Amino acid sequence: MTTSTQAYGEPWYWDNRYSNEPGPFDWYQKYLTLAPIINLYVPPSHPVLVVGCGNSAFSEGMVVDGGYTDVVNIDISSVVIEAMKTKHQDCPQLKFMKMDVRDMSDFQSGSFGAVIDKGTLDSILCGNNSRQNATKMLEEIWRVLKDKGVYVLVTYGAPLYRLRLLQESCSWTIKLHVIGNFC
Repeated sequence: MTTSTQAYGEPWYWDNRYSNEPGPFDWYQKYLTLAPIINLYVPPSHPVLVVGCGNSAFSEGMVVDGGYTDVVNIDISSVVIEAMKTKHQDCPQLKFMKMDVRDMSDFQSGSFGAVIDKGTLDSILCGNNSRQNATKMLEEIWRVLKDKGVYVLVTYGAPLYRLRLLQESCSWTIKLHVIGNFC
């Protein structure tokens, strides 16, 4: 079945995908590739939120290879959250919650030292009302970050477009790192 990328913002799309493709999948990069950047900005003692965690091994890598002690993972798919809770039930450093990144009202303001996003903003920008939904997402991320917290965005989007979006939504201080060679 072919589905438009506009469905990327819909829970049913992700529930269906994770029901049909339960194996682990890392969007864009694995933890070890991003570890030098993550470690530069995010101390292992900081509480970390990974948005749109899916069934990635990224958070597990943060705990096992990076020594992070408090990694909260959210995803819009109840299917993947239940699978990840079961898979990591013996790892208290990892927590999994079903939640929409556009409404993280279950978290108090300033709850996290870092928010990591590997492709969630990209997915939201593919969907209906993309600009409005992306702005909601970024405002929520801004809200849950501690003062001087870090938002790590891993994207395939054009840097100038992503930078403009970040600058318009919140008072971000932005540092750009390019991984690999891109045309």
